[in-house]
Amino acid sequence: MSEKKNNKIKTAVLTISDKGSRGEREDLSGPVLEKMMLEVGAEIVHREIIADEMEEIKSALIYLCDHKDVDLILTTGGTGFAKRDITPEATLAVIEKEVPGLPEKMRADTISITPQAALSRARAGIRKNSLIINFPGSPKAVQECLESIINVIPHGVEILKGEFTEHNH
Repeated sequence: MSEKKNNKIKTAVLTISDKGSRGEREDLSGPVLEKMMLEVGAEIVHREIIADEMEEIKSALIYLCDHKDVDLILTTGGTGFAKRDITPEATLAVIEKEVPGLPEKMRADTISITPQAALSRARAGIRKNSLIINFPGSPKAVQECLESIINVIPHGVEILKGEFTEHNH
């Protein structure tokens, strides 16, 4: 039986924000994702704030999935209706498999708290061995959405890493 080298979830947090990338707005949502993931034993291996630019978002996601051996990428921002909100489209452009259940669960669980959750266009998917999940841009929404799925993320990552192959009944 092989030993696991590191069972921590190697996590990257990407904040997608024009103003944040220019230093005009403090990032409040990225730190919420980091704190919550650290509390469940994840390791934050990358942290970045980038602009709402299609090529910049795609490049960051591809780099992290293909070259940095990241298990999980959490994005915050760019999931709304504004013209510059393109995170879901950038995510769909780079993933190989979509994972619709995660954003569906986030919306279903949070809509009773915040009716505007129905407006989220967040997506989730897999590229290579990395799971990418989009979150809204507000700290409150990020916390509510991550609380909704934080217990299922480790199992998905274990499957991606080949550490869990049998289903328990």
